[in-house]
Amino acid sequence: MASGTGKRRRTKQVLVRLTDQEFADAANKADRAGYPLAAMFREAAFGHPGPRARRRPPADHVALRQLLGECGRVGNNINQIAHRLNADGPLDIPELRAALAAYLDIRAAILRALAMETIGDPPRRPTADDH
Repeated sequence: MASGTGKRRRTKQVLVRLTDQEFADAANKADRAGYPLAAMFREAAFGHPGPRARRRPPADHVALRQLLGECGRVGNNINQIAHRLNADGPLDIPELRAALAAYLDIRAAILRALAMETIGDPPRRPTADDH
């Protein structure tokens, strides 16, 4: 038996092929509307997302961009601190390393929420929440 409940009424699927850019645009539009991608397509086709579609709060892109700007300032401050501490030779301060790691995680999370590329950033370290 298929997953889900026996009361599920939607048994038909439609395959739509999209380019990477079309998919990204559709996903961003669905995110701004606060719907899953399938509900957004039902909204476009039928004028409503369906009876079970739950609207979720869309990401506040303006606030996220402001936070990204703040992250840039914090990152700059961390870099200046590290530069001054390393002036007399390499120095390893665990708290500074932890602050930098936390900064990079926060910045990456904001970029993901904004659906922006993170080219050139170090790969994100897996956390316990990923499992």
